[in-house]
Amino acid sequence: MNVMMTLLQKEWLEGWRSGKLIWLPIAMMIVGLTQPLTIYYMPEIIAHGGNLPDGMKISFTMPSGSEVMVSTLSQFNTLGMALIIFSVMGSVANERNQGVTALIMSRPVTAAQYILNKWITQSMIGIASFAAGYGLAYYYVRILFEHASFSRFAASLGLYSLWMMFIVTAGLAGSTMFRSLGAAAAAGIGLTAAVSFAVSLFPDGAKWLPAELCKQAEHILLHGERADFFGWSLTFSILCIMLLAVFSVWRFRRYESY
Repeated sequence: MNVMMTLLQKEWLEGWRSGKLIWLPIAMMIVGLTQPLTIYYMPEIIAHGGNLPDGMKISFTMPSGSEVMVSTLSQFNTLGMALIIFSVMGSVANERNQGVTALIMSRPVTAAQYILNKWITQSMIGIASFAAGYGLAYYYVRILFEHASFSRFAASLGLYSLWMMFIVTAGLAGSTMFRSLGAAAAAGIGLTAAVSFAVSLFPDGAKWLPAELCKQAEHILLHGERADFFGWSLTFSILCIMLLAVFSVWRFRRYESY
């Protein structure tokens, strides 16, 4: 327990020194804020920058608050995913390149403790940053659009946070596989993108994949109830996260040198 607490303190201090505790929440808040404002001011944007012929009018149906929140989740599924991967890609690779890992592992620290500490810290930072951005989006949706249910927002936040945990775990796995930051980022993004594409291409056969959590969150936002196969999606998503974490520990143990 003392070892874990020491490692956690080190990770939080490193997150503060690197600026991750500042830039990641701010970046996520910008992602969350952009979509509601863009949709709300779209008629004015088109009218002033569209070079439309004289006398031509724009017909724009304002979406509901729930639809705007779904659109915001789509933004997090692209830009947010990339931000999370970039924040995690150097968690192991950077320390190996700088010789920090060798110093840490010369102490009574196990591979499981080292990886678990990384996973806990990065997951907390990633989920907190996403919650800040998604919460800001909900705040502006309540102001600019029609009423959006808080219970639906909270349920979708919880489900999407689990998807964020999967992204963090995928990024951590990439960081344990490669010393190169570019290769680590490519591995993390490639895995999460492949899972997302599989759910899009095979909507009926891939309901157990973690990316299905995104659709479950969107369904709750729009309809206020769980979609089919909710239990399967939740169970297998947690299982996939655990398997990726175990893989990271296994890969870390196989290092010939740190």
